[in-house]
Amino acid sequence: MSASQDMEYRMISESEDTEYKEKLTDTLEKEVVSFLNTDGGSIFIGVKDNGEVVGVPNIDKQQLQVKDRLLSGIVPSVLSLVSLSPENIGGKTALKITVKTGVEKPYYIKSKGLSESGAFVRVGSSAQPMTHKMIHTFQTKSFPKSLTNIESPEQELTFAELFIHYRRFSKPLNENTFAKTLNFLTKDGKYNYLAYLMADNNQLSVRFARFDDSGERFELLEKAIEYGNCCLVTAIQRVLDRYEIENITRSRLTGAAHRIDKRLVDAKCLREIVINAFAHNDYSYGILPICEVFQNRFAVRSYGGLVPQLSIEEFFQGVSALRNPELMRILKDLELVEGLGFGIRGITKIYNRDIFEFSENSLYVTLAFDEATAKSNIESKVESKVESKVEIINLMKINPKITTKDIAVHTGLSISGIEKNIKQLKKEGKIKHIGATKSGEWVVI
Repeated sequence: MSASQDMEYRMISESEDTEYKEKLTDTLEKEVVSFLNTDGGSIFIGVKDNGEVVGVPNIDKQQLQVKDRLLSGIVPSVLSLVSLSPENIGGKTALKITVKTGVEKPYYIKSKGLSESGAFVRVGSSAQPMTHKMIHTFQTKSFPKSLTNIESPEQELTFAELFIHYRRFSKPLNENTFAKTLNFLTKDGKYNYLAYLMADNNQLSVRFARFDDSGERFELLEKAIEYGNCCLVTAIQRVLDRYEIENITRSRLTGAAHRIDKRLVDAKCLREIVINAFAHNDYSYGILPICEVFQNRFAVRSYGGLVPQLSIEEFFQGVSALRNPELMRILKDLELVEGLGFGIRGITKIYNRDIFEFSENSLYVTLAFDEATAKSNIESKVESKVESKVEIINLMKINPKITTKDIAVHTGLSISGIEKNIKQLKKEGKIKHIGATKSGEWVVI
C-alpha cells in the first residue's frame, strides 16, 4: 500500500460496511453479528473511530483471541464467513476482520440467545438490536418449512388418531412410509415438530374458556377446558364441535307470525376463522390458539401475527402466504380447508375488516353475536339461571344431605356452576348449611 493510499484509507470514516475499534472489547461479537445479519463488512482492530491507526501490540495473540471468541460465541457457526488478516498501515499493524453476509440468518450471541439483546443488524455505522418481529421474519425466510426443521421434543410417538382420520376419508396411510410421505422426519431421520403436532401423545392443548363480561367485573364462568394432548386434527375437531354447540340457533317472530331461525354468528365464518387460526399459528411459540366465548361474541387468538412476507392489504385480498405448508397439506387431505385465501374474502363479505386485530405477536379475531339473536340468548340464559336455582332448592328439600356432585348429575350443570348458584342462594338468604361439610345437611329457608 502506497503512502498516498495509506493516508486516504486512514481518513475514511466508519460506514455501513466498516467498523473501527481501537482495541479488542466486549462488543466484538455484537459488531460481527450485525454484519452477518446485514450485508457483511470489515472490522479493524487497532484503529480509532477517527481513522487514526494505533496498531495491535501482539497481532498473533490477538488473532487467536478473536478467532476463539467468534467461533465459540456466535450461533450458527461462522467458520466459513469470517476471515482474519494483519494489515500494515503506515508502519503499524492492525487486525482486519472480514465478515461475509450469513446464509443462516438470524445470527446471534450465544450467551444472550436469540433475542433483542443477542441479535443485531447494521444500521448506518452502528449495530442495532433486532426486534422480535425482525427475528421471526429472518427465521421465516431462512426456514420456510420450520415445522419440518425443528426436532420433536419427544421421539417415542404414536399416530393411531391420525391413521383413523385418514381412513375416514378413504385415504389410508402406509405404516412403513407415512412418516416420509407427510414430511414427519428431519434430515437426520428424527421426528420433527410437525410429527409432534400430529402425534397421539404430544403435550400441547387448546384453551377454551367462557367469560362473563356483562357487568363491571370480568370473570371466568367455569374452569377453562383444555382440548389437546392428542393429534392436532382431533383437537381442531373438538374445538369446532364445541363452537357448534355454543353457536345456538334462536327463533324470533316477525310480521304475520313469520318465524326466522338465526344463529349467534355465521357458522361458516366461525369455522373458517378457527381453522385458519390453527393453519397459520406460529408453533415456535410453543402454544396452540386460544378460543373464547363471551356474553356477546366469540373470539379466537392465534400466535405469530401475519406471515412476515404478507401485508395487511394482501391478507384481505386473499393472497396466499403459508406459514406451515406441510400442516396445510394434511388439513386439505382431511377436508378441513377448501381453497387458499377463499375464506378471508368470504368472511369480509359478511363482517367488517375490524373483526381482525393485528399485533406483532398475534392475530385476534372477534365475531359479535347477531343483536336480536343475542338478546334472545341472554333472556334465555336469565330464565335458565332462575330455573337452575329453583331446581337446586327442590333437590335440597327432597334430600337435605345431597352433595354438590349429585346436584350436578340431576341438573346437568357443571360442578363450578352448582357452586356458583349455591353461593348466590346463600347470599340471598334462601339456604344455609348446618354441620360438617361432608356429614352436615342443607336447610331451605
